[in-house]
Amino acid sequence: MSKAIQVTAATFEEQVILSEQPVIVDFYADWCGPCKMLSPVLEQLALEHTEVKITKVNVDEEPALAERYRVRGIPYVAMFRDGKLAQQVVGYQPKAALEANLGLNGGSAKK
Repeated sequence: MSKAIQVTAATFEEQVILSEQPVIVDFYADWCGPCKMLSPVLEQLALEHTEVKITKVNVDEEPALAERYRVRGIPYVAMFRDGKLAQQVVGYQPKAALEANLGLNGGSAKK
C-alpha cells in the first residue's frame, strides 16, 4: 500500500475493525500543523511497511469516531490489531519514534 485510505464512520468497521492486517489510523484535522507534518511520515511508513494498512480520519468531519476513541489531541495515531486498539501515540513524532511506539521495529507489525 502506498497511500492512506480516508475512513468515515460508515467505513471504519470494514476498513479497521474487520481488517485481517494491522491498521494504523491517523486522526487529524486539515487546520492542524503537526498533522500536516506527520502526513509524509505516514506515507513513508506505508511504503516501507506493506503489511500494515494506513488510514486517516478527519476529526472535524467524524467527531463521533474521535469521541469513541477518546481523541483529545491531534495528531492521534492509533494501531489496531485484530480489531482492537493496541497502541496509540499523541502528537507529532519522527518516523523512527513512531515505528518504535507502534511496534513496527524489525520491519514487521505482525504479532
